[in-house]
Amino acid sequence: MKDVFGLPQSLLVLGGTSEIALATARRLIARRTRTVWLAGRHSPALERAAESLRALGADVRTAGFDALDPESHETALDKIFAEGDIDLVLLAFGVLGDQAQDEREPARAVRVAQTNYTGAVSAALVTARALQAQGHGSLVVLSSVAGVRARRADFIYGSSKAGLDAFAQGLGDALHGTGVHVMVVRPGSVHRPETPFATTPEAVATAIELGLRRRSETVWVPGVLRVVTTALRHTPRALLRRLPV
Repeated sequence: MKDVFGLPQSLLVLGGTSEIALATARRLIARRTRTVWLAGRHSPALERAAESLRALGADVRTAGFDALDPESHETALDKIFAEGDIDLVLLAFGVLGDQAQDEREPARAVRVAQTNYTGAVSAALVTARALQAQGHGSLVVLSSVAGVRARRADFIYGSSKAGLDAFAQGLGDALHGTGVHVMVVRPGSVHRPETPFATTPEAVATAIELGLRRRSETVWVPGVLRVVTTALRHTPRALLRRLPV
């Protein structure tokens, strides 16, 4: 169960090698979290991530999970929930892709969409059902500011995140009143520090913790993006094409 400050004692990360997810796990372990599941494709990187969190004093377990294999999600995730209640599910997997190459090779673009949207929809529905069955918990979905308005520079990635963002908002509405809290996180880029309003995994982790305490439904990182994206939504397309965003 969550503590009196609304922070989780148990955490399930979908996308166990995500930099944002690991920064969030470290921050939560420093507070109250004691049990952490890292779910992802079995790899040396997943094991290294688990060992780094064990060194902080947490009981860390790994589990196989493949975003591109939705048919396996129910079995894989139900096994985790069978081991005990999960206070927080952090849906953190996704791929950025390469816009230029993905445009030339549609199969690559489809893989981005299947990972970021189709796989996420499946995993979110399975975990939401499990959280609802236990009667409590939070689902934090890592979206992106790129999903707010399609841009020439990354519209394949951005469109996949736009779909995920809309889905997560609807899921939050569907679960309202059930004891399950859904929070959508929209960070700026953490992989392209040269882009406007870029952020860091640590900054996103801090914002996630604060959002959990406040039971926020939407979190922007940095916060100024809320204002910037509001302006972008109303910017004429002809002008948006000329802007360095």
